[in-house]
Amino acid sequence: QVQLVESGGGLVQAGGSLRLSCAASGGTFSSLAMAWFRQAPGKEREFVAAISWSGGRTDYGHSVKGRFTISRDNAKNTVHLQMNSLIAEDTAVYYCAGRRNTAYDYWGQGTQVTVSS
Repeated sequence: QVQLVESGGGLVQAGGSLRLSCAASGGTFSSLAMAWFRQAPGKEREFVAAISWSGGRTDYGHSVKGRFTISRDNAKNTVHLQMNSLIAEDTAVYYCAGRRNTAYDYWGQGTQVTVSS
């Protein structure tokens, strides 16, 4: 069973940057495709970014494209989300997720990101 733990959230001013990290344990991290999702109060969960098991392919949600960058380090069992040019609308709980097949089976507990305007 894979466990995922996010870190790096916090309070930042609009225009600032944050780097989220997700540490995996208990499984073969390098076989998982990984992603970040977020959920703001009163809103549905939103796809943010995804990265293939090798790191060779990435995808981004429309609202973050060009501002956020997902990366991974299979040697350290970690995935990161570099968030630049943050805006108030980026305020949400950010979740790390992993999948071997089509569904994301593994989820972290989430980390809060708050952007003040």
